[in-house]
Order: sequence, then C-alpha cells, then structure tokens
Amino acid sequence: MTPAESPDTNGNGDTKGTSVIVNAIAVLRTFTADEPLLGVTEIANRVGLHKSTVSRILSTFEQEHLVERDPETRRFRLGLGLIAVAGPLLAELEERRVAYPVLRELAEQTGETSALMVWNGTESMCVEQIASHHQIKHTTPLGARYNDAMSSSVQVFLAAEPAERVVALLRSGAITYPGLDDTGVEAYLIRLQDSARRGWAINYGESSIDEVGVAAPVYDHRGDIVAAVLIPAPRFRVSRDRLQSLGESCAAAAHRVTARLGGQAPGSSEIRNQS
Repeated sequence: MTPAESPDTNGNGDTKGTSVIVNAIAVLRTFTADEPLLGVTEIANRVGLHKSTVSRILSTFEQEHLVERDPETRRFRLGLGLIAVAGPLLAELEERRVAYPVLRELAEQTGETSALMVWNGTESMCVEQIASHHQIKHTTPLGARYNDAMSSSVQVFLAAEPAERVVALLRSGAITYPGLDDTGVEAYLIRLQDSARRGWAINYGESSIDEVGVAAPVYDHRGDIVAAVLIPAPRFRVSRDRLQSLGESCAAAAHRVTARLGGQAPGSSEIRNQS
C-alpha cells in the first residue's frame, strides 16, 4: 500500500496532517540495511509521491538530522538523529537489557552472530545483535525487519498465534509465503507446531540459499512469547549435525533470558520430554 497525495478537499486539517505524517514515515521506511543510500527519485518511485514532495520531506528530515546527505553521491542515508528518537525506547526494552549478556555468551560459544528479535504483529524486528567474529558471517542489523514465513524468528512468533490469524496473515500477503494453496498452508501450520514442540525453529537456506537461521522463544511471567533469540549463520559452515547443536544452544540461551525475565514457558516440561 503506497501513500497517496490527496488534497484536503473537506477542509479537514487533521486529515491533511495525518497524510503528511504517513508520507513522511513511508519515506523513512524506504531505507534498509541492503539499500542504505537512496536518491530522491528512487524514494519517490517507491512511495508513490511526487519528487518535489519527497524533496521537501527529506529537507525537513535533514534539518532534524533524521537523514543525512552523502557528500559524494548526494544521495540520502538515515541520520544519527534517529538514535535520539529510538534510544529511549531501546533503553526501556527490558528484554534487550536482560538478553545482552546472554547474547554475548551465545556468540562466543557458537562463533556465530546472535540477535534478539521482537514482534510487531506482522514483522520480526531486531533490537539487539552481537556479531560473529568470523570474517564471513551473517548479521541482523538493529532495526532490520523480517516478514518471510520461512524466517526462523517469524516462525517462532507465528507459532504462538491462533491458526486463523496465521492463515489470514499468509493470505493477505503481510507474511510472504510461496505455497499459498490449501496444502501448502496446512503444511506450514504443521511446521509451526513441530517448531514449538522442538523448542526452536529452523530456516535451512529456505529464505536465502546462503543463510541458515535458528530461533527460540523468550517468555514473560504470563507465559507469553515476548522475544526470540536468533542465530543467523552462513550455510556452508552449518552441517545438519551442527544445525542441531546450534538449535540446542539457541534454545538454552532463550531459556536463560526467560529465567532472567522471571518468565516461564507454558508446558515447558512437556515440550522438553517430547524433544
């Protein structure tokens, strides 16, 4: 869905103001870890706005240091001012603070990147990361968002959703999934159940042929999933046997974060007995 530039035909200032805010947010969301530098024309094409409108939005953002202009290419990137905006939220996230030392230990133990993901209802988002010490590695940058059904962290969060909600997300395209026929959807729901029983979810090159991911749920005191611990790694370094080891390490780390939060996995003893 792209924001539309519609005039305020009803004279309703609130409506016009809302449209401006929606457009501004859409501009910010065009920047990604894969494409951190974008020009005005590129952004305008992606959000469906006129170049002059995008230019005005970027100019305002630049004044507030929310974006900055690359001196050589004159294209834009996100600015350090966003840290000031997001900083209070990140500092307030108890899961992030509690998970940090566990993530460090996990990265040292496995030699792979470790990350903490949270769920916004349709996307898995990274709020903390400890990068692997290897020269060749896979990372999950802070703020990165994933809505691929095969993503291991997305599987963790969807496994806690009612089946009807999962199907609705798949059918709407909010969660991307290649097999949208009834058989494919049923197989995916079974996969989520298997992941929940196992204690961690697996993405063995299914989102990206070069990457493997394992993720495990973090629970709060109500037994609700509030985060996921994720290990992304290059596929060439992860055999099927090592995949099992990474999954167990990931689940153990998620269990430690859960304990540090004072949480409890619902039916955790039953799940462990079936694993």
